[in-house]
Amino acid sequence: MTALLVAAGAAAGAAARLLVSRAVAGERGTLVVNLVGSLLLGLLAGAAPAPYALLGVGFCGAFTTYSTFAVEVVRMPRRPGALHVAVSVVGCCLACALGLALT
Repeated sequence: MTALLVAAGAAAGAAARLLVSRAVAGERGTLVVNLVGSLLLGLLAGAAPAPYALLGVGFCGAFTTYSTFAVEVVRMPRRPGALHVAVSVVGCCLACALGLALT
């Protein structure tokens, strides 16, 4: 049953990721999904009991995208992409902390 919950959440998360990618171009799209996903994961981690398999592992796991973030940083036309990396990493940690604080 848990695997089915993860799969259902992942299907919804992947579809949501595609919609955001189409609405927000380039690295900003990846930043937006990673910030929103981090906030949501923080909210879920602080909620008890949380539907973690469906929303945390499934939806957030498919919605957020570290691999796309890594490819974008490596392919950035101007080096260094340090500001983008710092904003992404620090921003996602702060978003997750905010989510935890709100619960």
